[in-house]
Amino acid sequence: MIGGPGGDRCQRLIDDLVARHYAVAPDYFPAHLIRALRREALSRDRRGEFQAAGIGRGREQHRNERVRRDRTLWLDGSTLAQCTLLEEMEQLRLAVNRALFLGLFDLEAHFALYDPGAFYRRHLDAFNGNNGRVLSAVLYLNRDWRDDEGGRLRIWPEPDATVPDLDVAPRAGTLVCFLSDRIPHEVLEAQRQRLSIAGWFRCNNSTAVAADPAR
Repeated sequence: MIGGPGGDRCQRLIDDLVARHYAVAPDYFPAHLIRALRREALSRDRRGEFQAAGIGRGREQHRNERVRRDRTLWLDGSTLAQCTLLEEMEQLRLAVNRALFLGLFDLEAHFALYDPGAFYRRHLDAFNGNNGRVLSAVLYLNRDWRDDEGGRLRIWPEPDATVPDLDVAPRAGTLVCFLSDRIPHEVLEAQRQRLSIAGWFRCNNSTAVAADPAR
């Protein structure tokens, strides 16, 4: 298994989720998978397949460039690189469910592309579990990212926090996971093109509840 969802890396990730509701795992996936995903994203962007992202869901979804300026393309498992990643994320889902009893049911995910100057203001991925999203995951695909190129993921420790806990550089292979309704986060303005895959492990909407891993 790539990234070791059954091993030490996965256990450290789970331990951090319990301790602080988020986890940062550098080099969780190998370089060859990251390269394949990056090549696919860039190729499909050249073909015009990415679309400007909106905020909200369903009929309430709309574009607001004061809030977010990224472009996205949903994963559908149609390529070898996607299938490999989705298989490994499934192993992570199973491991987290075994350890934390979160009831994670499935995963939705998309490529996210931030052009220079793009950002995504502070937000939560779920409010009181009303969209079924329980655990968010972000995987970075950026080669040789420098500190002065911006684009960091800023993480706050709880919804009402005013002081951030951490800024995560979007370096290739880094996996960030956090509870969707507990951890506010923001993508700071990028100074170069920034690629990632954002995903959400969901529970069945009919049984969605706020997650609280046992400490």
